[in-house]
Amino acid sequence: MRQLFVILLIAFAAMLAIGATPRWETVDAPGRIFTEQRLDPEWIDVAVRDNAIYIVSQKQVNVKVFTILGQLVSQETLPAGTHRLQMKAKGIYILKIGTTTRRVTI
Repeated sequence: MRQLFVILLIAFAAMLAIGATPRWETVDAPGRIFTEQRLDPEWIDVAVRDNAIYIVSQKQVNVKVFTILGQLVSQETLPAGTHRLQMKAKGIYILKIGTTTRRVTI
């Protein structure tokens, strides 16, 4: 009986984890989040604020977010604009944006 309970608990936790995958959302971010302005049309800017990762891009980009241990947290293709990914856990994450890789700390 105890083993059945443990198995059901693990299965329930796995279902919650699958449904809890963070999603990118389009936002109108205030200018103070980003520390520098660039005129190059190919730039991508990344900022972290209030447990969220912000990305600003002038073109469509593929974004992958990994934990420091290499576990995939999020994978999406984002259109041009400002986007936010609200993170549930603090820590160090690796962002792969197109061909660029950056480390961010939340």
